[in-house]
Amino acid sequence: MFNEATLLQELNFKAIRSSGNGGQHVNKVSSKIELTFNLAESLALSEEEKERLQNKLQHRLTKEGVLILQCDESRSQHKNKELVIKRFIKLIRLGLVEQKKRVPTKIPKSVIRKRLKNKRILSDKKANRKKPDLD
Repeated sequence: MFNEATLLQELNFKAIRSSGNGGQHVNKVSSKIELTFNLAESLALSEEEKERLQNKLQHRLTKEGVLILQCDESRSQHKNKELVIKRFIKLIRLGLVEQKKRVPTKIPKSVIRKRLKNKRILSDKKANRKKPDLD
């Protein structure tokens, strides 16, 4: 597994003015935090982990392999920084989880028989709704 402390040292933060309404406070305070993490140049992750993250997070990475996360939920810059770090670590942990291979199972004969029996019952029910053929 990865070393969380080393990983946090590789993060870059930038404070930006938050968008949206909010009056004067929004216009003068940079409370939105943008976290950038260069996956390709990371020393905290092994090559195998980088490969796995590259595949799982490909829709969130830029062409250069940089992960960008933003947070402007709070009016506090420090709170936004905490939130974006938690989100980043959760994303990395989920990306490194290796899914178990699904073992296909055989359908039991009793299930097949039950399905065919129900099918026959429905078929007979619908056939009985038809007008009788008097020829």
